[in-house]
Amino acid sequence: MNGSGAAASPIRVVVVDDQPLVRAGFAMVLDAQPDIEVVGEAGDGAEALALLERTTADVVVMDIRMPVMDGVEATERIGERPNPPKILVLTTFDTDNDAFAALQAGASGYLLKDVPPEDFLAAIRVVAAGDSVVAPRLTRRLLERFAGQLVPAPEPQDDDRLAVLTERERDVLELVGRGLSNSEIAARLYVAETTVKTHLGRILTKLELRDRVQAVVLAYQTGLVRPTG
Repeated sequence: MNGSGAAASPIRVVVVDDQPLVRAGFAMVLDAQPDIEVVGEAGDGAEALALLERTTADVVVMDIRMPVMDGVEATERIGERPNPPKILVLTTFDTDNDAFAALQAGASGYLLKDVPPEDFLAAIRVVAAGDSVVAPRLTRRLLERFAGQLVPAPEPQDDDRLAVLTERERDVLELVGRGLSNSEIAARLYVAETTVKTHLGRILTKLELRDRVQAVVLAYQTGLVRPTG
């Protein structure tokens, strides 16, 4: 609640999955929360795009492998719209390599489908607030595993995208890409954690990135951070 005692608007969620029972299960868990409201369901990416033409959502819970249009393409096309909702991808990490493609397409994070309900609900709230649900070190491991899908620049200074950053912002982006949390970056650079958050916010704005996940991806793509092994 805010200072006047009025309740905040609930987080509006659209659930996209080709299995009706899975959609129903997610909707049941979400609708049981006072701060979350399921405003629509879709069985594939194309249905989701059509639904979002007439329904306003804050978060889309997106499956990856679906008929007609998969979650990766749907995520990319949703991201092209003005003021798009955040995308939370659900996948099975060990068998679904498209999770990384979804992050590149603009997803704010991903979860395994066997995630505990409390973690699923927490992820919805985190994504709705504009952050990523992928922990920094987990993001790094994901990128390391799929490093072959990245095409880094020969040298980071050759990438024009980094030219807009100050030297300190480049330092912060590099450490974000290496999987450090804000508190760890603050300790490494001998600054306050709030200063790191400020730098990260400026990085996202200058590079037109949606969240921390995309910042990590860009750090690898530009060669600022290189895969090990």
